[in-house]
Amino acid sequence: MRYPSLTHALAAVCVLSLAACSVPAGGQSTDPVSTGGRIKLAMLQPPRTGLSPFSDDAFKLSRWSTAETLINLDENGDAQPALATAWARTSARTWEFTVRPGVTFHDGTPLTAQVAANTLTRATQATPKPRILDGVELTAKAEGDKVVVTTGEPDPLVPQRLSSPQLSILAESAYRPDGTVNPVGAGSGPFKLTRVNGTTTATLDRYDGYWGEKAKAGGIDVAFVPDGTARAAAIRSGEAHIAEAVPVSQAALLQKETISEVPMPRTNTLYLNTKTGPFKDPAVRAAARTAIDPAQLVTGVYEGRADIARGLLGPALAWAAEGRRPLAERPAATDAKGVSITLATYSDRAELPEVASVLQQQLQAAGFAVKLVVREYAHIEDDALAGEFDAFILSRATVLDSGDPVAYMQADFTCDGSFNLAKLCDEDVDRAVKKAAATDAGAARRAAIMEAEAAILRTDAAIPMLHERVIQGDATTVVDSAKDPRERILITTDTRLK
Repeated sequence: MRYPSLTHALAAVCVLSLAACSVPAGGQSTDPVSTGGRIKLAMLQPPRTGLSPFSDDAFKLSRWSTAETLINLDENGDAQPALATAWARTSARTWEFTVRPGVTFHDGTPLTAQVAANTLTRATQATPKPRILDGVELTAKAEGDKVVVTTGEPDPLVPQRLSSPQLSILAESAYRPDGTVNPVGAGSGPFKLTRVNGTTTATLDRYDGYWGEKAKAGGIDVAFVPDGTARAAAIRSGEAHIAEAVPVSQAALLQKETISEVPMPRTNTLYLNTKTGPFKDPAVRAAARTAIDPAQLVTGVYEGRADIARGLLGPALAWAAEGRRPLAERPAATDAKGVSITLATYSDRAELPEVASVLQQQLQAAGFAVKLVVREYAHIEDDALAGEFDAFILSRATVLDSGDPVAYMQADFTCDGSFNLAKLCDEDVDRAVKKAAATDAGAARRAAIMEAEAAILRTDAAIPMLHERVIQGDATTVVDSAKDPRERILITTDTRLK
């Protein structure tokens, strides 16, 4: 993605200020009903698809608490009620979800099982389909107050899939004859999306007809500010109450009480090409593993605002550390002197080029001859997937839309994986991932996931280096903004200004 200049980004923050011009300097709304004020929010990425819920824009709708799903997830990734109050698996391929009564959308129409089934059906017909349905055959129909979901193959993760923001349930008025989706005024959450100004701003007002606890804030005024320096400056100047994704380089410039760090299910990983080139040899992969010092990356590049990786899954998943398996029988490292490799990464995430530079030095110190390639992600992804590089540094979300790591493991490390940068095809890995995918959600599935992690790590196809943290800026006037590792929630019914 090519980002606007700092000047344009700062202008966007000013637009945010103008959007909230009815809010006095103290941050309190002049509306006597809105005792929690209007929250000014600076967000990282502008909408890419007009806020279509079938795209990554869905996470904005979720973070603003304007669109809701049938299911929510708890900290462990287990399913919890949302727009569905109960669910049951009635056969190997069929699930029934009971729709919550008394819910109205922001356009005044009621939530019914038919409306929910309509959303799910449209999602299956979208082009491209939501990520959570990639490779999944799913049908939905209404029977009374229940949505009956049937999958082509037995799928123990259906409730978790329905928690994805990309399957947010919208009023039927959101779906246009031309196939586009307009979420303005079509959600069911505590905040009503009332206006979107292209890729610049969005406005939300409290929805007093909400089925649950009413929001304490009167509304949200959003500005899209791709430049991280500008987002941090907006917190310092008071132009924003909340700024998401503050860069590591800017965190030290903010008052300590205005920043928070939350471990993310995102791992900075070195993928090694196991199909062609020097890393086809497990002993050479082991040499790369032993050459890398993650602590230097954490302290030097991330200024201590990251966690050294002990595995693929990090501290955002507390159960992962508790269930980690020992890694016995790993190949011994060979002498890497004179081994030439090409190391690549992308520039869209600010820290990665510096990570690549440090890794280049570490690998060279171990004897490797390292050529470094850095491009924008849009210009390097195809080559990376084609195996054009010997090694690739990726900042990878390990818990995808279902809140479950199995989809990530399938995509990245199995023989048929759609995002297999390492070109790994290992029988033990495929067997372990397949077992995890077939296990019911809960403790048994988590144990199977850790077995799969161990199988992957034993190959040295991927060397996890560090787990990133999300740094969020909150003005001292903000109360109870969400600190969500999955970045699904940001402003809740409790979020307000003092």
